Amino acid sequence: MSASIIRITNDESSADAVARAAKVLQEGGLLAFPTETVYGLAARADIPSAIAKLREVKARDNSKAFTVHIADPETATDFAPNLTGVARRLIRKALPGPLTVVVPVADPSQAPIASALTGDTIIAMYYDNNIGLRCPSNKIARDILRAAGGPVVAASANHPDKQPPRSGDEVQKNFAGGFDLLIDTGETQYAKPSTVVRVTGDGYEVLRAGVYDERMIKDIATLRILFVCTGNTCRSPMAAGLARKILAERLGCEMASLEDRRIEIESAGTSGGWGGPATHAVTVMKKRGIDISDHESASLPLGQSLTSDYIFAMTAAHRAAILQAAPEAADRVWLVLGDQDIGDPIGGSEEEYERCASQIEEGLRVRLQEVSV
Repeated sequence: MSASIIRITNDESSADAVARAAKVLQEGGLLAFPTETVYGLAARADIPSAIAKLREVKARDNSKAFTVHIADPETATDFAPNLTGVARRLIRKALPGPLTVVVPVADPSQAPIASALTGDTIIAMYYDNNIGLRCPSNKIARDILRAAGGPVVAASANHPDKQPPRSGDEVQKNFAGGFDLLIDTGETQYAKPSTVVRVTGDGYEVLRAGVYDERMIKDIATLRILFVCTGNTCRSPMAAGLARKILAERLGCEMASLEDRRIEIESAGTSGGWGGPATHAVTVMKKRGIDISDHESASLPLGQSLTSDYIFAMTAAHRAAILQAAPEAADRVWLVLGDQDIGDPIGGSEEEYERCASQIEEGLRVRLQEVSV
């Protein structure tokens, strides 16, 4: 096939390159394009002739699928509508970025994108009721995917006996005749493939090592919930204990096994770090089958606010203190009890602690329904 090459040198040439790349895809051509990992070879997934060409140059069996490339993580549910909590965390926290997430799809024909597909093109995206999703962080790649006008699949821009190309020069040298247009931006950022993770029920497995190592994937896949009060001796440790019980009930497991499911629940205080749990807090939790006797008060570190997926504050003042320290966490900080403050029972009777615990539980029964586990 006769190929063209566009080298991007500035924003103006970038805009022209994106338009021409999108046109090639829309007309059923094959596009070699840069990502932050390696160069990819893309085709419109809803054009059978384009998929046939992609299979030919990649020597890919007709029954095998290609990785779907999306411009924005939010569109993942168009292809996989019933994502598990682990899948949602991987997509939300790692994309755009050098990660391919393989997720189960029980019935691909029911995915929102399916209405634009035929049987042949569905096979190009779904294999054995799974789909691989990739949202590159490379701006040019995302702009092209956004302008493509339909679903796009891609594989690395190399023949099966060659290494994935890390530059436009490598694409030209080792993949001549394999594309209609090459968008050349030079060396890729990471010069190595994306990490591939397959989601399996409540867990996952790393299928291919890449930019992210297994430790980083574990960190990304972990759900972290943080409760914040003032001294971290009564309200927030009670909330953490209640949250463990509620989520364990929801998942049908023991509280002790939540960490095995990559769920971490912690508590801290805006001025904590000076003692253990209040005696009455231990007593009212024990009545509910929750042991917080070994809790140690901790102050709220900035890093903990930043890494928690959900942050629940007892009062509006606590929320304000969190946001003052970490304004970027605004979309992750809520009050436990709707828009109401939960007062501090410190120094009060056991009955006051009981009322406080009941308020917290009331709020959490609602709030934790919003948490994707």
